[in-house]
Amino acid sequence: MMKTLSMAVLVLSSALLAAGCSPGSSVSFRKQVQPLLTKNCAECHVGQGEGAQKSGFHVDSYNSVMKGTKLGPMVIAGDSASSSLYRLVAGQVDKSIRMPHGRNPLPAADIALIEQWIDQGAKDN
Repeated sequence: MMKTLSMAVLVLSSALLAAGCSPGSSVSFRKQVQPLLTKNCAECHVGQGEGAQKSGFHVDSYNSVMKGTKLGPMVIAGDSASSSLYRLVAGQVDKSIRMPHGRNPLPAADIALIEQWIDQGAKDN
């Protein structure tokens, strides 16, 4: 069990370093998270995109990300485990609603970056 835990910590640390941040460094919404959302989510979650129409979730600004969906927030600042955004991209939901929908999952480094940003308080920085 300890060996498995050590391996998980090593993988997460490697993913964070690959994403350009160390576990103690601050993740920037504008410099790191927004470009990631634009690259992977904007196709459906801006303007009149299918995802934006169905859910009401837009990724075109910090305020729209924090506003969430028609059903509630996507980000619970300080709590990635309770944040739908993290759970959807990390594959902690049914495969039929995993994001990005119909595309390859995000790389582990990108998922770790979103997780770290949320756990750091989901700041507009």
